[in-house]
Amino acid sequence: MDYMKLYRLWLEDPYFDETIRQELVSIGERKEIEDRFYRYLEFGTGGLRGLIGAGTNRINRYTVRHATQGLSNYIHSFGPAAAARGVVIAYDSRQCSREFALEAALTLNTNGILAYLWDSLRPTPMLSFAVRELGTIAGIVITASHNPPEYNGYKVYWEDGGQIPPERAAAIQAAIRAIEDITKIHPMPEEEARAKGFLKPVPPEIDRKYYDRLLGLVTTTPEQRAACRILYTPLHGTGNIPVRTVLTEAGYPVTVVKEQEHPDPNFSTVKCPNPEEPEVFQLALRIAAEEQSDVILATDPDADRLGVMVRDRNGNYRLLNGNQVGAILVDFILSTRKAKGTLPPNGAVIKTIATSYMIEPLCREYGVELLNTHTGFKFIGDKIREFEETGTHTFLFGYEESYGYLGATFVRDKDAVMAALLVAEAVAYHKAHGRTLYDALQAIWAKCGCFLEDLHSVTLPGKEGQVQIAAIMEQLRREPPTSFGGIPVAYIDDYQVGVGLEVATGREYPLELGKANVLHFRFADRGFVMVRPSGTEPKLKIYFSVTGKNETDAHRRLEAVKADALRMMNLPVVNRP
Repeated sequence: MDYMKLYRLWLEDPYFDETIRQELVSIGERKEIEDRFYRYLEFGTGGLRGLIGAGTNRINRYTVRHATQGLSNYIHSFGPAAAARGVVIAYDSRQCSREFALEAALTLNTNGILAYLWDSLRPTPMLSFAVRELGTIAGIVITASHNPPEYNGYKVYWEDGGQIPPERAAAIQAAIRAIEDITKIHPMPEEEARAKGFLKPVPPEIDRKYYDRLLGLVTTTPEQRAACRILYTPLHGTGNIPVRTVLTEAGYPVTVVKEQEHPDPNFSTVKCPNPEEPEVFQLALRIAAEEQSDVILATDPDADRLGVMVRDRNGNYRLLNGNQVGAILVDFILSTRKAKGTLPPNGAVIKTIATSYMIEPLCREYGVELLNTHTGFKFIGDKIREFEETGTHTFLFGYEESYGYLGATFVRDKDAVMAALLVAEAVAYHKAHGRTLYDALQAIWAKCGCFLEDLHSVTLPGKEGQVQIAAIMEQLRREPPTSFGGIPVAYIDDYQVGVGLEVATGREYPLELGKANVLHFRFADRGFVMVRPSGTEPKLKIYFSVTGKNETDAHRRLEAVKADALRMMNLPVVNRP
């Protein structure tokens, strides 16, 4: 791409507004101009995600129009009935989210496609539910999940309520790339769209139906629920009303962190609104100490990820990672369903390959199949669709290490509102039996092995960062490590070529999952190191999972494996206490 030509177009063409022009005029460095215009934001399985600002490599009203025009053209390829079914749109509390949502709706409208738009912010999982409930052909949510406040994004869902899989994303990306002149895209005026019936509000009963379906998951007694003390923070995002509504209607006493209760596009009380980070719980911990809360729950801005801190027997609060919360919920769901006689003979739990193998013995014990997918909840949602089409399995639970969980099929993406309720249910159940959630985790470790995990994300922005990430992946393929931290590598799975290698014998085997730029170095004891570029951010992600005789031993091994891996990649080593 001729980035200077694009820069001049955006600077001089009257199609672009004065705010955009002023921002572009203020750029003093040619390198910054190149970064903003050397490409269009890539539309992948996670849709678009980028810095808010002027340029083709930024998210703004014009790149939102561009993506939506491509989506519109793709929808029209399915005929007039698809356009008539329409698209439902949700948005979070970020900068420009409402503006971008309306821009998308009116661009759909100018293409003759019906759009349903909520009048206020809603969580991503409610969008997934609404797609299924309204029978729309697709859904759009404007969010950058847990990214810092300077980011926003644009995610697309298909008619089953799931994120689009790679093949569909590629088709939409091709439709976007086929647009030769974005200045020809003119959204319908809002008044006209409403008058013609192209732009409609989401029916209010959708919210109520979603809450009722969630409340149908409750299995504990009213007395057990009333005995719990739950502290919740929405981290300035969309979760506040839905999470508190569901927990309160279920009979759980809930306290909210007031300073983080209301939507705030700057996420002023935290550096980054990511419930994976201990830092976001600082305000909550002060309240929890006073109230002796059993659990602290935190949702990210679009309420699809849930962070959990639990009180141990000494009164200390421990942040559980996504692998641990998932294992606790799997154990709770399988054990209670077995006790009630509702465990199906063809039950399945789904996890991603980046997620710990800790639950493998649990699934075996309960006669449930454990299936793996690529990283990203879209693959779990796609697996549920496959189950419905083939009838081979009954979905029981799906999760990924990045704090995403799903315990029912009326939503097809990770759902922190649902997860908050399920965690509360697990707290109530274990408290009634004299246990904390941390006790429950220790019992799983005793049965399955003490697994500890970590994720190291390295941000490598811009064009140079892409080159560096590619070089690291190439080096690992050219000279694959034979051990990490003294633990031999037993298997090397290279999903880019779709072939795995048994190191000891040299035997190669086909990988069942689709191709992706992922290297998975597996140990004989079910631990691993996995490396992949992020699909939504300029990051290299390195996942670690180890087992040990106890927590101290596992921690020692984890730090050794991590330090060794990062040294091999010439990345800075950061040890955690």
